Amino acid sequence: MKQNILYAQSGGVTAVINASARGVIEASGRRADVFGGVFAARDGIVGVLDESLYDLRREEPATIAALSQRPGGVFGSCRLDLDPFETHRHEYERVLNVCAAHDIGCFFYNGGGGSMLTAARLAEAAEELGYPLQVIGIPKTIDNDLFATDTSPGFGSAAKYVAVSTREAACDVASMQATSTKVFILEVMGRHAGWLAAAGGLAERTRGELPLVLLFAERVFDARQFADAVRERVESAGYCVVVASEGVRDASGDYLSVRQRSQVRGWSQLGGVARVLAEEVGRRLGYRTHWAVLDYLQRAARHLASRVDLEQAYAVGEAAVGLAAAGRSRVMVTIERLSDAPYAWRTAATDLQSIADRERPVPDEFIDAEGFGITEAARRYLEPLIQGEDWPVFADGVPVYTPLRLQLRPRKLPAYTPRIGDHQGA
Repeated sequence: MKQNILYAQSGGVTAVINASARGVIEASGRRADVFGGVFAARDGIVGVLDESLYDLRREEPATIAALSQRPGGVFGSCRLDLDPFETHRHEYERVLNVCAAHDIGCFFYNGGGGSMLTAARLAEAAEELGYPLQVIGIPKTIDNDLFATDTSPGFGSAAKYVAVSTREAACDVASMQATSTKVFILEVMGRHAGWLAAAGGLAERTRGELPLVLLFAERVFDARQFADAVRERVESAGYCVVVASEGVRDASGDYLSVRQRSQVRGWSQLGGVARVLAEEVGRRLGYRTHWAVLDYLQRAARHLASRVDLEQAYAVGEAAVGLAAAGRSRVMVTIERLSDAPYAWRTAATDLQSIADRERPVPDEFIDAEGFGITEAARRYLEPLIQGEDWPVFADGVPVYTPLRLQLRPRKLPAYTPRIGDHQGA
């Protein structure tokens, strides 16, 4: 009997995550001999628990094709991971009951490391409970910190946006430095991994072209060394542009800026390190500063998406369907680099459990000896990922995002009521 597919998006979204959804939908349509319907959960695993499933068979092919043009998660995402089976068996039973009610035999989870942990736990629970469910992870994160894959779809486009924004900001500051701002500080995402800060180094087409200071989450922040680096660049070029990971920490291991703390799992929402650094520059050096936080802009900028990133995002969705058709489960699609120049890559797969909730930092060999820039090895790795443009369709000066019907399937089960204490504050 043909099995239905359930697809869900999880975690922080990207400019190209919907291209992965398109890859899943179109590839499954080409394998009608194996698969039946394709459903999408509203708001990730939350929608599975709630039995809120969109029936994608009701969407027009042209609308599905237009998904690649649209940033954000068209089906909704969430920041919630399933807790261990031993303590939250009821959640897994609910997920599998929903799958059984809708003849779902394959679950694709499109997310980062935490999402892959949920996928791995669900695969184990399905085996424990005797439900035949194939579980396949589809990689996604602008942080580029997913383990065992050369890159993560979403990163290339965010990196391109950071590099372009840094280069353009440098032109602005350079033009005003004689009588105005001397130091501009740009805060980018990256709690534990400084990949997006590293992308700021691509603003230079040749090393030393711009007076940049990059602050990596992997390196301990030393206020004196930072001030010395900024002073040197201002004295040499007249100005300095700083690109800082939000997750920069001091010698005691504390984040320079924490916006909000949660009682759940010690999680902290970061934001505002640029302001802290600006105050540091003003106090130590007396330079006039401006700062900005890229925040959602770096992950939503579909108008400046990398064509390579879009191609890879589609390919991992397509590859997930191929793995399912071949009977694979408990794996995540990966990207393997075959060469830097010319850039060549292919999709592969790795065991879910081996990469779940693991992080990949920027390696030491990608950070220069001073600690405030990237090496040529980093440039060889990063540059291919930001190549090419794929402009969305514009009308009246703004992008056109074709709406989906997003029709929910009728519920077949009683309403789900979370137990007291489940994921409070998550």
